[in-house]
Amino acid sequence: MTTSSPALILDCDGVLADTERDGHLVAFNQAFAEAGLNIEWGVAQYADLVKIGGGKERMRHYLRTHPEAGVSEADLDETVADLHRRKSLLYVRLVEAGRLPGRPGVRRLIESALDDGWRVAVASTSAERSVEAVLRATVGERTRSRLAGVWAGDIVAAKKPAPDIYLRTLTDLDQDPEMVVVVEDSESGARAAAAAGLRHIVTISSLTADDSFPAAATVVSDLGEPDAPAQYRSGLDVRDVDGTVTVPSLQLILDKADRPWPQ
Repeated sequence: MTTSSPALILDCDGVLADTERDGHLVAFNQAFAEAGLNIEWGVAQYADLVKIGGGKERMRHYLRTHPEAGVSEADLDETVADLHRRKSLLYVRLVEAGRLPGRPGVRRLIESALDDGWRVAVASTSAERSVEAVLRATVGERTRSRLAGVWAGDIVAAKKPAPDIYLRTLTDLDQDPEMVVVVEDSESGARAAAAAGLRHIVTISSLTADDSFPAAATVVSDLGEPDAPAQYRSGLDVRDVDGTVTVPSLQLILDKADRPWPQ
């Protein structure tokens, strides 16, 4: 029987921490250098590449469209797999070294939601080990143990902006989609949430300020802290008097009868 308990589902990269620019990009470039490849992605270039869901998929796309990198089609799958394994290890080391602090309000909102009886989960198409490392660094072991689960990696065939990761999470949780609020940071992630029929908040990250979020319930700079209010961008202004996104903010989004995207 589908549960009617409310649920908060968060993406990882760019939501829990600003991982793309300061974590994944750094690790990708280091992995390329160690492999002897003459590749170094810049921030602007990577901002376009992150629109492709999944690290392996980004590398495969880049290597196929840049033959000067010297990776043949015959060697592509093996090269991508090797690079991704090394990149993931380098990335986890960055996280464990404390190089990627959690974004404002993330731990506060997760713990408040759990305390108020919400189910909380993480749904990401990044590698599970990387997601778990960021999650534990952001909320701590005790709070991680209270979560309903983490859905990550290659458990679905199609990465965001396809809705598959959210649909899989809803199925495994036996969760009523009408009782879910998602937190995303990118256009591809927001499109995935919308395609799954889920209300969503967008907290823009360093690489997604210019993305479009037509179906978002609200777009803010981050979730906010009492001493560092979130900046409102568009949609419903669900912030409380301190300028933070709270559990009542989530409930307000659920209570809104008319959705901004077509049914």
